[in-house]
Amino acid sequence: MLYDYKAVSTEGRMVFGRIDAINIVDLEMRLRRMELDLVTGKAIDQHKLFGSRKIPRRDLINFCFHLDQLARAGVPILEGLGDLRDSIENPRFREVIAGLIEGIEGGQTLSLAMADHPTVFNPVFVSLIRAGEATGQLPEVLSSLNESLKWEDELASNTKKLLMYPAFVGTVVLGATFFLMIYMVPQLKMFVKNMGQALPPQTQLLFFVSDMLVAYWWLFLLLPVLAVVAAQLALRSNPLARLRLDAIKLGMPVLGPILKKIILSRFANTFAMLYAAGIPILESIRTTQDIVGNRVVRKALRRVEQSIREGQNVASAFHDAGLFPPLVVRMLRVGENTGGLDKALLNVSYFYNRDVKESVEKAQTLIEPMLTVFMGALLGWIMLSVIGPIYDVIGKIKT
Repeated sequence: MLYDYKAVSTEGRMVFGRIDAINIVDLEMRLRRMELDLVTGKAIDQHKLFGSRKIPRRDLINFCFHLDQLARAGVPILEGLGDLRDSIENPRFREVIAGLIEGIEGGQTLSLAMADHPTVFNPVFVSLIRAGEATGQLPEVLSSLNESLKWEDELASNTKKLLMYPAFVGTVVLGATFFLMIYMVPQLKMFVKNMGQALPPQTQLLFFVSDMLVAYWWLFLLLPVLAVVAAQLALRSNPLARLRLDAIKLGMPVLGPILKKIILSRFANTFAMLYAAGIPILESIRTTQDIVGNRVVRKALRRVEQSIREGQNVASAFHDAGLFPPLVVRMLRVGENTGGLDKALLNVSYFYNRDVKESVEKAQTLIEPMLTVFMGALLGWIMLSVIGPIYDVIGKIKT
C-alpha cells in the first residue's frame, strides 16, 4: 500500500513524500531506516495517482549505469543501492530504491525486490536482472539494460520529432481557421450579401460553416472531448475494439509502417537482450509480449510461441506469423542453423534500429510539405470564397 507521509529528518527539517508500506507500523520502520521520524502517515488510493508513479527513463538510465559501475568495482549491492538512494534527486525513485534496500535486507534477491515495484521495473527488466544473478553476469546485464534504455530514449525522441511538427502546424491551422470563421467571415458576410451578387457554392458553404461555428462554438469544442471520453470507455470495456484500433494504427498511411517498425524494433532489441542473457526462447518471447504495446503484434507473438512449443523452428514460426520481412527471417534461419541465434537477433535489432531512423527522417520530409499544402488549401478556400464575389462585382463595374 502507498502512504503519504510527513516526517522529520535528523537535522530537524520537515520532509514530505510517498512510500510503499504494509501498514503504519511498517511505514514508521521504513522511515526510521531512512533516518526519518514519522509525524503523520495516510494511505492513498493508488488508482487515483494517474502518472505520478512514473519514473523518468533518464533516472532509470542513470540507475543502471551507476549500479553497473559499482558492481564492476566490487561494491556490494546493498552499499551501491545506499549510495544511489542518497544521490538521486527524484523523491519517488529514492523511495523505490529505499524499498529495494529493505527487501534485500529482508532476504530477497535484487530481482525479487524489483518485482515488488512493477510500475518502475517492468517484467523484462526483472527477468534480465534475475538471469544476471543466476549466471553471475549482473554487471553485463546492467550494461545491456543501460544501452537498451538509452536506445528507447532516442527512439522516443525521434518519434516526438516526427509528431511535433504536425501537432504544431495542426494547432496553428485550427486556431487560425476558428478565428477567421467566428470573427472575420461574419463581418464580411453582410458586405458580400449586400452587393446583390449570386453567391457561388463555395461561398455559401463557407457562410454556412461560419454560422454553425458562431451559433454552436461550444458544441464544436465539446464534441472532441466527448468523443475521446467515449472512445476511452469503449476501448476499456471492449477487447475487440482495442484489437481493431491497434490494427487501424498499423494500417495508417505513412505513420502505420513506421509504427510497425518501431514496435518490431523494440521487440527485436528486447528479445536479443533476453536471449543473450541466457533466458530460454519461449520465455523470452512470452516476456516480450507485454512490452510491444500493440495487441495485433502481441497476438502474432502468441502464435509464434505456440508454433515453437509444438516443435516448429524459430525462423519458420516467425515466417508463418507474418511479423518480419523475408530478409529478417533469413537472418534468423542462418543464426539458428549455425548456433548463433543471439548474434542473429542482434543483427535483427540493428536492422530495425537503422530502418526506423531512416523511416522517421523520410516521414518528416514527406509530412512537412503535405501539411503546408493542406494549410494553404484551407486558408485559400476561405479567402477565395470571400474575395471571389467581390472581384466579380468589380469586374462587372469595369465593363
